[in-house]
Parts: sequence; structure tokens; C-alpha cells
Amino acid sequence: MQKNAPYLAICLLGLTIAALPGCASFSGSSEQATPEAEPTSLSEAVAADIQYADFEPEVLYQLLSAEIAAQRGRYDVTLVNYLQAAKTSKDNGVIERAMRIAQSLNADNAQQQLAELWLKQSPDNLQAHRVAAIQAVKRQQLETALFHMEEIMTQGEDADFDSLAAMAAGLPPAQQQELLALYQRLAERHPGTPDLEYSISLLMKITGAPEEALARLENLLVQEPDFQPAIILKGDLLYQTGQKKEALNYLTANTRRFPANRQMGTLYGRMLINEGELQAAQDEFDRLVKRYPDTPGLRLSHALVALENKQTELARNELTRLIEQGHHTNEASYYLGRIEEEADNIIQAIGYYQSVEQGNYFFPALARASELQAQTGELDKALSHLQSLKENNPEQTEKFLLLEVNLLIDQDQTPQALSAADAALESFPENIEIRYARAMLLDSMGQHEKAEQDLRTILGIQPDSSVTLNALGYILTERTDRLDEARGYIEKALTLDPENPAILDSMGWVLFRQGKVSEALGYLSRAWAAYPDPEVAAHYGEALWVSGEEEQARIVWEEGLDADPDHEILQETVERLNNKGSNE
Repeated sequence: MQKNAPYLAICLLGLTIAALPGCASFSGSSEQATPEAEPTSLSEAVAADIQYADFEPEVLYQLLSAEIAAQRGRYDVTLVNYLQAAKTSKDNGVIERAMRIAQSLNADNAQQQLAELWLKQSPDNLQAHRVAAIQAVKRQQLETALFHMEEIMTQGEDADFDSLAAMAAGLPPAQQQELLALYQRLAERHPGTPDLEYSISLLMKITGAPEEALARLENLLVQEPDFQPAIILKGDLLYQTGQKKEALNYLTANTRRFPANRQMGTLYGRMLINEGELQAAQDEFDRLVKRYPDTPGLRLSHALVALENKQTELARNELTRLIEQGHHTNEASYYLGRIEEEADNIIQAIGYYQSVEQGNYFFPALARASELQAQTGELDKALSHLQSLKENNPEQTEKFLLLEVNLLIDQDQTPQALSAADAALESFPENIEIRYARAMLLDSMGQHEKAEQDLRTILGIQPDSSVTLNALGYILTERTDRLDEARGYIEKALTLDPENPAILDSMGWVLFRQGKVSEALGYLSRAWAAYPDPEVAAHYGEALWVSGEEEQARIVWEEGLDADPDHEILQETVERLNNKGSNE
């Protein structure tokens, strides 16, 4: 079976249990935190009073120049002068104010210089150690970062070990392992430190050792049973290691113990979604929204799970409220567009889709708006809009071209679609999506050799593309007598994606064409169970018919025709075999 990839909405409901940052406090709600100091606004940093000491004339000149530049809005000049004044005077007050300005401007290099200068004057200064640790992390100088964090810990303050561990998810694998080794050495010097034990478990999860992470967490939770970040991570690890029922039970109990922990409740809600327990998930997000009414992300999740539960009005109200408050406006507009489209309010749907201006939802929304415009007789208007967007956003030309080609194909504008695809590939010959779309178009036009050539070109770029391997195998199965070659491509695709129903259907069909009906039925029945598509119904029904199970074949065909009464392949199959049976 070879099919174009279906249109997939981008949905926030998928379970994505990321690394779990959070201040590892014993009583807190484990809200997300980073080791970054709370940023000071630029106006506050510049307006702060400074007690001028008996500075040398050179320093006074630098400070006055800085203040004048600030009054004129030239904060970059202000920072340069304050940095120089700090170095010249070595005065802690000047250093501190310079640091505030550097932080407000996100000037990393200046912050690093000032932290080093500050620590020379005041080796135990906590703020300087925190800034030095942050800058070392940004430069991936992990041992240096841990040195400063250990200095903070020895003074009895929170060193944010967990936040650094969470940030390791973005590091290369070798550095993740390096950080884990550093943490383990640090834990040997400071045994029984909960923050460190939690952070080591988190790093083990990140480095692909969830079982070891879970074992280490168990020891920590024996000592600190109310350590909420560890509880959250344990629930995550239980789920990751396949203990899904245990994970849900564990989080059910602990969300009741710690109802104010937003992160725990959010994780629990997403697990429920992933397990298909949508009403329970909606109840959990409803509880969280009532407790945290000003948290837009929770309201969005609440809206989307309500949408999945067919509670359209609740979803519409929540999404509309998000737009009114200026939060998640692109996501909310996209889903409101879906709601209106499903309600057949096409004009309103187009309006919502077109109000999506950026982000992951932009192109899916643009695709739906263009499709709906075309359906209402405004294909030229939709194409003109795409052309305008392409001219104004040249860096995304390939995406607009792909959208244009797919729109023309969907509207059965075959010659125009082929011309658009040809032109696009002249400019972007390695664009796999456009080349694949052209291959499918060529195959539908009967130009099978050209379609095969396009697919082989894609495999030259991406030899392990299961979709392309399956498409090539299926075309060879349907259009040629090269069945052994076709089967080879399909078998490779199935190895790469063994549960894909389209590939299972292709495998069953090539086996059927080779006369191996009993083997074919196994694959076709699996494909039908996973994806009751009319084309699968045609193949599965024919295999059943040939094997003598004519009544079962008719049942499968009827179900396929119920889904799509005008499906050409299924209609042809049913008529051919019924006519053959009546003639016999």
C-alpha cells in the first residue's frame, strides 16, 4: 500500500516527558527553575543608587560617562564604561551595579569578567559564584561550574544542582557522561545530599540508564519520602521503563498527597492522555486550572483534552479566553479553526487559520486555510496568497512551494501541479518532500518509470526512508512483474517500521501477487486491524475471497465501502471478483 502522508494536526496532547528541571526543595511545588539569577530590568539596573567612594578622577569620569549614556538610552556604552570603572576601581558597589546592567543586557562576556573580578575581591560572594557557575555552563566548562556550585553548597545555600543536570539534555553525549561522573565524585565528597542524589538520577535518565536512575531514586525516597522532585522523576521513570500501570497508580496517590504540585499534576495528566484515559485527564487538568487559573499552558492542555473528549463548547471557551488574554494565540487560533471547520463554518475557520502568524502551527494552518479557500471556489486567491507569502519570506520558499504543489494535487489540478513541482525541483533538487509528491503525481498519471526514478533519487539521499522504500515496492508490485525486487524494498521498509499498517498492507499484497496467499493473509489482517482503509479492504478482501472465505471478504468490503463508497480500487475489486464468481 502506498499512500500520501495524511494531514496531521500538531497537537500538544502527546506525552512528552522531558527532563524534569525544578528547584529540588523538600516542600516546594517543584516549579521549573534554572540556575539563572532573576533578571533585573534594565531601568532598575541603571536607576539603582550607588554610593560613590573617593574614586580616582579616571573612575569618576568613567562613571559619569556611563550615567550620561544611560540617560540617552545608550546602554551598551553604559555597560562598557561601568565594566571599565569596575576593573579600575575594584569597588564592590561598582562591580555589583555593573553586574546588574550586564545581566539586564544578557551580556555574557561582561558577566564572566565581572564575576571573576568580584570573586577576587570577595571570594565567598554568593552572587558572584552563581553568575560564574552560569557562565561556565554556557561555555560547557562543567568542572568549573561544579566548583562554583560546590562553593555555594558549602555556605548552606541552594546550589541548583538539579537545574544544571536538567540542562545536560542539550549537551553532546560525551559531555553528559562527563557531567554524570563529576556529580558522582561530588556525591562521594558530600554523601547523603538529596539534591545531588536526585540530580544523579536525572542524569542517568538523560544518559539512557532509566533502570539505574530508578534504583538510585528508591534509595533517596527511603530517606526523603516527601521529596517531590524525586517523586515526579520516579513516576516518569516507571512509565519510561514500561511500568505504566505502576506509574499511573503512583502518581494518582501522590497528586492527592501534593495537590499544589503543578508539575506533578501536569505529568500525570499527560500520562492519562497517552493511555487514552481522556476523561480522567480532563478531570486532572480541570483541577489544575482551577488551582492555577493564570497558567496559560494548563488552560491550553485543558482545552485540547476537552476537544478530544468532544466537549467542543468547553474547548472553544478556553481557547477564546487564551486569545483574549494574549497567550498561546497561534495554537488557540489553529484549534479554533479546526472547531469551526468541523462545524462547517468555513468562513470562520479560514479566518482563524489565517490569524496564525508564526510557530509550529503556521504551515498546518496555512495548508488548511488554502484547502478551504480552494473548496469554496477561491483556488486562485489561495495560490496568490501563497505567492505573496513566498515573496515576503524568501527563507521559507521551499515550504511554500511544497504547500502549493500539494494544494494543486489535492484539487486535481494535475498539469498545473506537475509544472509547479518541476519548477520547484529545478530550484531545490534535493527537496525530498516535493520530489516524493511529484513521484506520487507521476504514478497517478501513469508515468510509472518517472515515478520510480524520483523515488530512487530520494533513496540516494535517504536510503533508510521507510516511506520511500514502501512506495517504490508498492509501485513495482502494482505496475510491473518485478515482484522479487518489490518485495525486497518492502521487507526493508518493514524492518525499519514494523508496525506501519501501510507497509504491512504492501507486504501482504506483494506476497499475494507472488501466490503466497496464506502468508499474505497474516500481514493483510494486521493491516486491516490497525488501519481499516478502503484500499486495505480491497487487498484483504481479495485475499480472503481467493482463499475461499467469500462471506468474510464481503464483510470487509462492505466496511470499506461504508467508509468511502466511491473508492475506485475497492469498487473495481468488488465488481471484478463478483463478476468472476457469477460467470463461474
